[in-house]
Amino acid sequence: MRHWTRRRWVTAAGGTAAALVVLGVPAVLIPNGLFTREIEPTWWSYPAWVATAVLSGLLLATYVRTETQEAPSPSPGRKGLGGTVLAWFAIGCPVCNKLVLLAVGASGAMNWFAPLQPALAVAGLGLLAAALRTRLRTLKACRVDRPV
Repeated sequence: MRHWTRRRWVTAAGGTAAALVVLGVPAVLIPNGLFTREIEPTWWSYPAWVATAVLSGLLLATYVRTETQEAPSPSPGRKGLGGTVLAWFAIGCPVCNKLVLLAVGASGAMNWFAPLQPALAVAGLGLLAAALRTRLRTLKACRVDRPV
């Protein structure tokens, strides 16, 4: 990342900001009039939210082409998407999530799903970190110089 261009860093910052909004508004970590939250966020929801946004922004920046890249490198898209989805489930309100309510009901959401949320956050961050690591290794290993 030390050799990243300004364009990549701007993309990382923009991706981080976008992820903060896209994850924070429905989870009501950013107070808004569109969504409500029945259960107050836990203390770890905020660091997990910010870490997810930062990793998502950095991962997005790895997809920015540079002048020396001839062909796109392989993408660990499933890991990155899976990590973001797990983190979204982790930071959201357990009884406000319709999918969780359909799957386990309101009592299941509080008794089963809510205690599982920290593990979902760790798993999501782990998947995002693995996807970023894969992308960064691929960018370094597959550097292609522009033909003269």
